[in-house]
Amino acid sequence: MRRQFLTSTTALVLLWGAGQAYAGMDEAKTFLDTEIKDLSTLDRAGQEAELQWFIDAAKPFAGMDIKVVSETIDTHSYESKVLAPAFTAITGIKITHDLIGEGDVVEKLQTQMQSGENIYDAYVNDSDLIGTHWRYQQARSLTKWMANEGKDVTNPNLDLADFIGTKFTTAPDGDLYQLPDQQFANLYWFRYDWFNDEKNKADFKAKYGYDLGVPVNWSAYE
Repeated sequence: MRRQFLTSTTALVLLWGAGQAYAGMDEAKTFLDTEIKDLSTLDRAGQEAELQWFIDAAKPFAGMDIKVVSETIDTHSYESKVLAPAFTAITGIKITHDLIGEGDVVEKLQTQMQSGENIYDAYVNDSDLIGTHWRYQQARSLTKWMANEGKDVTNPNLDLADFIGTKFTTAPDGDLYQLPDQQFANLYWFRYDWFNDEKNKADFKAKYGYDLGVPVNWSAYE
């Protein structure tokens, strides 16, 4: 049994939370003992309560298979090799998380959108594709889904403000279509002595018409 989902980025995490099957707390405790330990902001009772919600919400979806795909980087390897099996053990929903090349992810996503063939139920893909998802209207609007069809199976403790970068995964219609899963942080270094050199400051002001400083927008960076 498989429901037809076309999603993106960490939408797959929400969909997992939206379709759990029956397993048990023993498996959940094993996961907490081996993987979470003291890494959570929740205490142990809170962690168990969180996973109990997943176990209970999963019961109507016992036996479901969900196929997920992402590019092969360390973050997604952990999701595939650790989180997916743990989710299956805790909920009874079988998660198959394939790891392939980034270009292959995009190719399969495009093929699915154009052909209508359900290759994968969820895609972990770049937020750059937000425009594609919005135009094709084949990915679920998470905003509408969580408020309507998926309301009963959306984690009540989910706080979208906890996610960094949701403005890049929100479409022009104001709806959220993707949840950020991991980030590539860019770090820029600058020469403090150059930026405080009086001649450099004077030359810069004469050429550009404003004071020399660390760039705060793209035009200044260029």
